[in-house]
Amino acid sequence: MAFLLKSMIGNPLSGMGLGGGGDKEEEATPSDPAKAAGMTREEYEEYQKQLVEEKMERDADFLHKKAERATLRVCLRDKYRLPKSEQDENMIEMAGDDVDVPEELLKMVDEDATEEEGKDSIMGQIQNLQNMDMDQIKEKASATVTELKTKAEEKCSVM
Repeated sequence: MAFLLKSMIGNPLSGMGLGGGGDKEEEATPSDPAKAAGMTREEYEEYQKQLVEEKMERDADFLHKKAERATLRVCLRDKYRLPKSEQDENMIEMAGDDVDVPEELLKMVDEDATEEEGKDSIMGQIQNLQNMDMDQIKEKASATVTELKTKAEEKCSVM
């Protein structure tokens, strides 16, 4: 309540020069941020330098991680013969040439590649044949033969 009365009466009177209560409050709040933080000027400057250095380190680490991801995407694009991305190439250039793909990601890509090579090889095809049902294969083969016969009969008048 006293605050309301002081703000309503104190401020108009201080403008006229009669109530001088406003000047003391302004002096009580320090204009120096070091004093506001409870530090000396040197401590505050050192603290600000540390903050800037930490931010620069975080930004550099973040950029490096982004470049690693871009490198992995480039490797995958090369592997699957997909079109190249300008954005990934720019990210790698910004980070420098010392960017390598993380080992965990390389292991994952290598595992996928060995699995695909196994499926593409003759041995992989033979293993797939062992897993298939022979009756199903026979049905597919006979259906294909009958389909070919019907198409041939439609086209050829001698048969």
